[in-house]
Amino acid sequence: MKFSESWLRTLVDTQLSSEELSHLLTMAGLEVEGMEPVAPWFSEVVVAQVLDVVKHPDADRLNVCKVDIGRGEPTTIVCGAPNVAVGLRVPCALPGAKLPGDFTIKIAKVRGIESSGMLCSAKELGISEETSGLLVLPSDAPIGQSIREYLDLDDTQFELKLTPNRADCLSLAGVAREVAAIAGAQVMPIVVADVPASIADRRNVVLDAPDACPLYCGRVLKGVNAKAATPEWMKRRLERGGIRSISSLVDITNYIMLELGQPLHAFDNTKLEGVLHVRMAKPAEKLLLLNEQTVSVDADILMIADDAKPLAMAGIMGGEESGITLDTSELFLESAFFAPKAIAGRARRYGFASDASHRFERGVDFGGTRRAIERATQLILDICGGEAGPVVESMATLPARHPVRLRSARASQVIGMDFSPERIAELFDGLGLNFVRDGADFLVTPPSWRFDLEIEEDLIEEIARLHGYDNIPSPAPRGKLKMQVQPESIRPAARIRQLLVDRGYQEVVNFAFVEEAWERDFAANEAMIRLANPIASQMAVMRSSLLGGLLSNLITNLKRKQNRVRLFEVGRTFTREVEGKPVEGFAQPWKLAGLAYGTALPEGWGRDGRKIDFFDVKGDIEALLAPAELRFEKAQHPALHPGRSARVLLDQAEIGYVGELHPEWVQKYALTQAPVLFELDFSVIKQVRVPVFELVSNLPPVIRDLAVVVDQSLPLEQILDRLREVLPGLVKGVQLFDVYVGKGVPENKKSLAFRIVMQDTQRTLLDSEVDAAMQQLVSCLEQAFGAQLRA
Repeated sequence: MKFSESWLRTLVDTQLSSEELSHLLTMAGLEVEGMEPVAPWFSEVVVAQVLDVVKHPDADRLNVCKVDIGRGEPTTIVCGAPNVAVGLRVPCALPGAKLPGDFTIKIAKVRGIESSGMLCSAKELGISEETSGLLVLPSDAPIGQSIREYLDLDDTQFELKLTPNRADCLSLAGVAREVAAIAGAQVMPIVVADVPASIADRRNVVLDAPDACPLYCGRVLKGVNAKAATPEWMKRRLERGGIRSISSLVDITNYIMLELGQPLHAFDNTKLEGVLHVRMAKPAEKLLLLNEQTVSVDADILMIADDAKPLAMAGIMGGEESGITLDTSELFLESAFFAPKAIAGRARRYGFASDASHRFERGVDFGGTRRAIERATQLILDICGGEAGPVVESMATLPARHPVRLRSARASQVIGMDFSPERIAELFDGLGLNFVRDGADFLVTPPSWRFDLEIEEDLIEEIARLHGYDNIPSPAPRGKLKMQVQPESIRPAARIRQLLVDRGYQEVVNFAFVEEAWERDFAANEAMIRLANPIASQMAVMRSSLLGGLLSNLITNLKRKQNRVRLFEVGRTFTREVEGKPVEGFAQPWKLAGLAYGTALPEGWGRDGRKIDFFDVKGDIEALLAPAELRFEKAQHPALHPGRSARVLLDQAEIGYVGELHPEWVQKYALTQAPVLFELDFSVIKQVRVPVFELVSNLPPVIRDLAVVVDQSLPLEQILDRLREVLPGLVKGVQLFDVYVGKGVPENKKSLAFRIVMQDTQRTLLDSEVDAAMQQLVSCLEQAFGAQLRA
């Protein structure tokens, strides 16, 4: 919200400087987002009157003017403005004046005639970007007065960044009330007297939707001059409040909105038929709005209508057909309270916003509805003339004001410093809150302008911000600390992260809400969890996989010429089922996902630039879960290459997937190389086996090599699984160290060479024991797979 500081100071008597006022407002929760002077600094510019204008004898476009500057004898000024004329009152920069742009006015000869000053345009004074000549002032502008004083140019425009709960500060009256409370100043109330009816004309109002509109005030005004000029003081205040001047009637309604926070609307009364109705929209109803947009209104839109047609979207925008024009002489003035729930989100649904809807959807002071229409009536009569009819007021059940109990001790405990009941009462009085003391407790009844005071914590917040957040002490915390027991069977998350960092990965943190396309492409998810109110259209669903975010990070890095990328993320995913079974609500399992792209090793001398492949990342996963033994089985995954991907098994249980990105997605996302990705169950990764003591043998091991020929299609894991089933007790390890295909090996066969390590902790093994163990392994391979010893 924007407003003029000088306007604010007419409503609250404070001696604070602009900077002090800004700091206090910010510390009270009303963040000052900007402060700008309404005009740049300049000096020695006064109101002057042009007494005489004569053509310059040596220049066609210059005039020699006699100007009264209020200091005795008229002064001569040469002026080239096209609109200079006798009788005009305009700004005049005197000799020695400093203008914006470090421009100094001096007495100088212009084509042989001495000029003692300069008549100024608004652009030359820095108060407007456009100019069509001299800045023409009203005819009653006092000659000789400083133009800064006359136009109130020593003013500052404030801009507040208000939170949605502080609708009470969307007006100058509300801000003044806050300043008075936090600075201990005196509010100078806006005096609003009831305007007596001078005519009997009236238009009845029926509340057909009393829950959405429990209060509606209206008044007929006749004989109004809509072409009357808006006073300059009102124009200035509106412009400094961010609203441009349109016409006197529109300006007055906008002025009341800024001053009191109550949006008003004026209808051309001659275009209305019968009784006014406040009702919900009818099926297939359409309305041409003031912004020239025709809308088909939904059934949940609150409407203002007469007996024949719809007139306006209540609390949002009026209709073009019933709107006022410069020819309007008879109007119906509306001031109403619309329930926030009946207005919230409706304007955004149609792709526009209005100052009225911004206020109504947050909550307008229903106690000031009648006061606003009386204030507007008086301004209309003063500026536009005319006669006013009686105020027609239709009322249903207004929002209840339920008392809220505040415990003084609780407030002190939450804020962290002692507040006496007397101090709390002082703060509440400053805000105008009605309360009843109950011992040390307070029963506070929220006023009609506060919709955010519902629970005890709301009142505690009021105490804290009025006292000043920067005045609350922040002592160092003191307490007895105890180290939590870290189970040896659970690895800290920080250690897992560090293991990945040590292998060249960098951690990223992405949003949990993602694009729908990511869910379809990388998770084949058709049962997406959609957000009711997404912050952006491309972030409309909750992720069931971390892979989409990592690929987005990769694309961002590639655009920045980072050609070797290794990333990982630890985060929650969101699904409707666990292990294929539906769950109540949503499951939120933690996952660990990683991505590797580019070369296997950083660029360097003697390195061949080999691209990353499946086995590089497989090794990273094995190192991450070491010493656990993992199994990798060929499997299908919607995000991964069907022939270069596998599921990861630990103790026969699936814990995730690893593989290259599917070629379809490589092409769709314009990647020059397929990254290798993995996604694992983080809860499983955190679990480790507790070490068990085993005696280390001091006897030498026996090492034998075993080479067998098997079918080329036979997976290694299948062979190792079978060997583990029959492994003699003295065999401590079986490791593949060579795979050979070629000369000496039959077609469609391969040679596998295993290293067998045998050892006993108590004695040296006999050759007969070793030979028997080797024969047992050979027999197992022959029987299970038809293996043959390689000659």
